[in-house]
Amino acid sequence: MALMPVTEALAAILAGAEPLPEEMVALDAAYHRVLARDVAALRNQPPQAMSAMDGYAVRSADAARVSARLRVIGEVAAGRPFDGAVGEGEAVRIFTGGVIPAGADAVIIQEETVVESGGITITEAARPGRHIRLAGIDFRQGDVLLARGTRLTDRDLSLAAGMNHPELAVRRRPVVAMLATGDELVMPGATPGPGQIVYSNGYALRALARSEGADVIDLGIAADTLAATTSGIRRARDVGADILITTGGASVGDHDLVKQSLEAEGVAMAFWRIAMRPGKPMMHGRLGAMRVIGLPGNPVSSYVCGLLFLVPLIRGLSGRSDRHLVPEQALLGRDVGANDVREDYLRARLEVRADGILIATPVDHQDSSLLGNLAAAQALVIRPPFAPNAAAGSACQLLRLPA
Repeated sequence: MALMPVTEALAAILAGAEPLPEEMVALDAAYHRVLARDVAALRNQPPQAMSAMDGYAVRSADAARVSARLRVIGEVAAGRPFDGAVGEGEAVRIFTGGVIPAGADAVIIQEETVVESGGITITEAARPGRHIRLAGIDFRQGDVLLARGTRLTDRDLSLAAGMNHPELAVRRRPVVAMLATGDELVMPGATPGPGQIVYSNGYALRALARSEGADVIDLGIAADTLAATTSGIRRARDVGADILITTGGASVGDHDLVKQSLEAEGVAMAFWRIAMRPGKPMMHGRLGAMRVIGLPGNPVSSYVCGLLFLVPLIRGLSGRSDRHLVPEQALLGRDVGANDVREDYLRARLEVRADGILIATPVDHQDSSLLGNLAAAQALVIRPPFAPNAAAGSACQLLRLPA
């Protein structure tokens, strides 16, 4: 079977990945959720003209010259408007957020006045509109300020509250089930026996999925038997997972049973093996509505494939408008050799030169088992299939790794 190009593999994984159903959640539960509908303002902000400073609301015509004296006839505080109107030669004491009283068209800040018995003398001439926040200057009723597909930030929640929305329609979180396979795996903290290794893949993958807004179910480690592997697949289906991620057992050895188990359970395989490094032994299929991604067992391969394929799938099911990862431009920090039929993703460190140019320097050892280099990297330099030798200073593309 020919190796599938990365772009075709991603297209197969994302094919038909429609956003999950919507649900209403309170604002405090909406952080990093994805909007299912556009959100329009239910009110004007501010609803009326308001003072931006502590001072005095005046008619600018009366306060156009220094040393003008005005009679203070009342006070405005936030939430307590003045009932009357400002007439000729009059002023109203006003505080930040107070509604500008009728007749006034400027605010003189308190530092530019001298308070006298029953009135003030101004020390700085007023200008129409000075220190006034006009009604609707922030937004107006009906303005669409948050678009469908937006992943809500903390500032977005404040904006939605200001627009007078106590709850928002968001997409249901994708449910990702993760199943590790391999007799050689032991949990962190255990003492590995002969030939055993400490299981690490799931910790990065689960964190990656959660950071993208998914709910994650850990199905543990399955032994290298058909019975154990198929049992894990059935549990993922029974809990209603939208995505099943398997790690390990995806290669061609006698003990690599994931593909065989998936097919035995009725998974329709879309592809097996892709033209990328690291991560060639990756597979994808579907079991009803559940999408299955079989990741390699090597930790770097597993993580890189998770970033390239799992992240866009979670974003697609979440209804995000930015489902695709966007490469950045940089310059190589060292020479790299020519590439073969596979697309390479080189772990690299980043630095910004004094002139602002981004430099990406691939680490010396790119073996797919080296977790230390993966943890130290900030990006993946993308090398297309059959790319020629590239010297330091050559242009390159990269994907930043999550911080």
